[in-house]
Amino acid sequence: MAQGSSQPEQPGRPGQPGRRVRPGLPEQPGHAGRAARVARAHRVAVIVDEGTNPFEVGVATELFGLPRPELGLPGPLYEVTVCAPTPEVRMNHGFFTLTGVAGLDVADGADTLIVPGRPDNVVPRGPEVLDAIRRTHARGARVISFCTGTFALAEAGLLDGRPATTHWRWAGEFRRLHPRVRLEPDVLFVDDGDVLTASGSAAALDLGLHVWHRDHGAEIANAVSRRLVFASHREGGQRQFVERPVPEVPGDSLGPLLAWALERLGEPLTVAGLAARAAVSPATLHRRFRTRLGTTPLAWLTRERVALACRLIERGEERLDVVAARSGLGTAANLRARLRRETGLTPSDYRRRFGPPDDLGL
Repeated sequence: MAQGSSQPEQPGRPGQPGRRVRPGLPEQPGHAGRAARVARAHRVAVIVDEGTNPFEVGVATELFGLPRPELGLPGPLYEVTVCAPTPEVRMNHGFFTLTGVAGLDVADGADTLIVPGRPDNVVPRGPEVLDAIRRTHARGARVISFCTGTFALAEAGLLDGRPATTHWRWAGEFRRLHPRVRLEPDVLFVDDGDVLTASGSAAALDLGLHVWHRDHGAEIANAVSRRLVFASHREGGQRQFVERPVPEVPGDSLGPLLAWALERLGEPLTVAGLAARAAVSPATLHRRFRTRLGTTPLAWLTRERVALACRLIERGEERLDVVAARSGLGTAANLRARLRRETGLTPSDYRRRFGPPDDLGL
């Protein structure tokens, strides 16, 4: 089964984990202006070795390796190549073998290196794999691990003194082997700038959409999320699992309430108002949000309002008071504070990075 360089895909910008589709804003195909500023496709190398989990390789290639003609962009934003120490690699449990795989020298030219996980975490990676990871990081490229790929990053010395996450099942083993890493075992993913780690195989999708949003903006990231039919509302800080299974109760779905609220973000919504709309008490609503979304109603509402503000800025709205009013954030000062807290950028910085190409900044 061959896997070589694949055609890139049209990403979206992650400054925050993937987000939901917002029915309150009509879809606009105006991605080409922002994407035209990309001089070339961002090169992604996916490094595999003996026993790598095929699902996570598939996640990487699906997220960054497929063309997205529906976005109407002038060219691909990502270009993916799978590389390995040998041209043939036996995958986890010998389900199949990748053949015709590129060599590890591909990593030396990559802008981002993705390291999927494998189940035999106590077996050190080969020195050639660890050297490739070190070289890639040392020259300033971004390094990402999926699930137990965090073990490889730690073995390569990239994580000492830094926050990271891995699958909860191997958290104890990870701490034993790598005590200098600041492990955060109860989150979906950790973004520490040039090094990003996802806790599990499914969390790799969350982290991938987060990367798209950071690279190319909320609108493109949402378009990719829709194409994947993946609800991108899970925050990186959400817990990996729910300790007590909660049975589904008819009529207990948050979907209708969320859709209703997303249509009215500019209105003075409150937790009490949301609870009344759902015909439950505020305490019950809080419990359902925690169980279903891993967050509180107020935190969800704030995050969605910031996301709407980002989209308005990306579409060219220059007046901060208008953005603040339409997104429900109230004042320009509150918008500045919330945007900086959620994305790490001021409104002017955000506009310069993700706004229309002819904008003059805020």
